[in-house]
Amino acid sequence: MKKNFIRLTLSIAVVLYSVTAFSQELKIKGSDTVLPLSQKEAETYMKQNASAKITVIGGGSGVGLAAFIDGTTDIAMASRKIKMSEKLKLQDAGKSYKEVTIAFDALSVIVNPANKVSQLTKEQLEGIFTGKITNWKEVGGDDEKIITYSRESSSGTFEFFKEHVMNGKNYGSAILMMPATGAIVQSVSQTKGAIGYIGLAYLEKNVKDIKVSYDKGKTYVGASMETAKNKTYPIIRPLFYYHLNKDEAKVKPFISYVLSPAGQKVVEEVGYVPLN
Repeated sequence: MKKNFIRLTLSIAVVLYSVTAFSQELKIKGSDTVLPLSQKEAETYMKQNASAKITVIGGGSGVGLAAFIDGTTDIAMASRKIKMSEKLKLQDAGKSYKEVTIAFDALSVIVNPANKVSQLTKEQLEGIFTGKITNWKEVGGDDEKIITYSRESSSGTFEFFKEHVMNGKNYGSAILMMPATGAIVQSVSQTKGAIGYIGLAYLEKNVKDIKVSYDKGKTYVGASMETAKNKTYPIIRPLFYYHLNKDEAKVKPFISYVLSPAGQKVVEEVGYVPLN
């Protein structure tokens, strides 16, 4: 009887541990670029794991990493690498972390469909977003003022575009900063002279994708799943999850799913580029 009681007690303990381990709630916060991907990954994961509860919130890479540093999110979503200043804050707090690449993205430059300009060089993009080029006639378009839209400074997309397209130069003073990627799509679709940049998954028919040249106009390539996969499109970036080492056991089941063939299939379904 005593042995049976011990076995029963151990069985109950194992069951309780299993329920606790897999019913833990996960909070994911950060990049608006990664947001639709994480939402879909969480949705499919929770369908297969009924006891899992995952909350996904956007706000920008900077917002997600700030919450990560403060300990108010389990996973930070980022469309840029963690900054040295953020690393130092974690170091000062005695927190070690892990960076996980979950997918790739082609950063698409978009204009209004009524705009006859269909291609731009890297140098022209730099001129437009730094404010040196202010009229579409300067790049082969109509005599119309250029209205530039960008993500706000807390966005990883803002940082990536500045570093990799504008060579680290500052955005022009007339730039209109938008709080979310969807707002850029909506604004560009409604304004003939508008231009902006978005993650590939946000590309819709009500805006026009611009072909980009990184070889001073010799070749122009548009953003697509195919050109991102074969790396002919020049503006490609990794998408990241960040989590603390101490939370490895808590976040591993979900992150392992995202990295699995099933999770990487979701990556492509959402409109981003799988790892392999």
